[in-house]
Amino acid sequence: MGEEDYYLELCERPVQFEKANPVNCVFFDEANKQVFAVRSGGATGVVVKGPDDRNPISFRMDDKGEVKCIKFSLENKILAVQRTSKTVDFCNFIPDNSQLEYTQECKTKNANILGFCWTSSTEIVFITDQGIEFYQVLPEKRSLKLLKSHNLNVNWYMYCPESAVILLSTTVLENVLQPFHFRAGTMSKLPKFEIELPAAPKSTKPSLSERDIAMATIYGQLYVLFLRHHSRTSNSTGAEVVLYHLPREGACKKMHILKLNRTGKFALNVVDNLVVVHHQDTETSVIFDLKLRGEFDGSVTFHHPVLPARSIQPYQIPIAGKTGSAEDPNFCIFGRDGVLPCWPDWS
Repeated sequence: MGEEDYYLELCERPVQFEKANPVNCVFFDEANKQVFAVRSGGATGVVVKGPDDRNPISFRMDDKGEVKCIKFSLENKILAVQRTSKTVDFCNFIPDNSQLEYTQECKTKNANILGFCWTSSTEIVFITDQGIEFYQVLPEKRSLKLLKSHNLNVNWYMYCPESAVILLSTTVLENVLQPFHFRAGTMSKLPKFEIELPAAPKSTKPSLSERDIAMATIYGQLYVLFLRHHSRTSNSTGAEVVLYHLPREGACKKMHILKLNRTGKFALNVVDNLVVVHHQDTETSVIFDLKLRGEFDGSVTFHHPVLPARSIQPYQIPIAGKTGSAEDPNFCIFGRDGVLPCWPDWS
C-alpha cells in the first residue's frame, strides 16, 4: 500500500523511554505531556521526557517508598510526588529556592488521596475518595495554603488540562459525574450530570468504567466522550461513542452519537477536531467530524465515519538492535489534543 492509502500517521519524533519493570516505574502527566521513568523510587535516577523536549530532565531523589504519582507543575517549577494515600511531597526546581522536600497532608479526616492535578505553576488539586481539595503552593515558604474544598464520595476522576476541568465519578453505579472548573485561584462547581448506561442482564450490575470515558475540546467546545459497549445479544449494530457537551454555564447535554457498527476493544484520540476511533481486532481506525451533517432525531445527532476504516501508516522505530512498530505491545500512543489511550490496555 502507498502513502495515499493511509490518512493517519504517527509523529516523526517519538518519545522513547525504558519500559516498566520491577525496577523502573513509568508515569504519564496529561498536563505537561511528559513521561516519567522512575528507577528504584528515584534513588538511581528519574528521567522526564516530553514530545517537544530535546533535552530530557534528569535528577535523583531519595527512595522514600513506592511512587504512586509524580508530576511537574506547569513550567516545571515544582515537582510533586505521591508516595502514600495521605500525603504529597514537593520539591522546588526554581533557582535560588530551597530544594528540600516539604509535605502536605490531605485535610479530610480518614480520606485517601486518589491522585492530584496541577492547574497552574503554583496551584494543585488533591482528589480523595471523600472529595476535592484545592491548594496554592508557596515555594518560598515551602508550604501550601488551602484555597477551597468540597466533600463528596469519589470513585475515580479525570482531568482535562486544556479546559482545566476535573470530572469526579460518584454514586454506586459510578455514572453520575460532578465537574469542577479551575481558573486563577478559583474553583467553580458545575452542574452534575448522569451518563446513560446500556441495558445489562439482571445477573450483572452495570457501572461506568473510567476506561470508557474521555474528555476533549472539539471545535472550541468541551465534550465528555463515553464509549458505550452494547451486548452482542441485543439488536444493536455495535458499540458507539456518545458525546455530552459540557458548557461553562448550564447543564451538560447529550449532543452526538458516533456509530461504530462493530464490537470489540477500542481506543480514542481527538486530532485536529476530528474524533479518531481505533479498533483492536482489525487494527484499523475510523474518523468522525462533528461539523458534518448527521441524522438528527430531535435531540441527538447520529454520525457515521467520514471515510472507510484504514490502518495507521506503518512506522518503524529502531530500538537497541531491534525494530519496534505501532503494533508492539510496548508501544503507546498519546493524543495531541488530550485523549490519551495506551494501546496495550484497550477498553
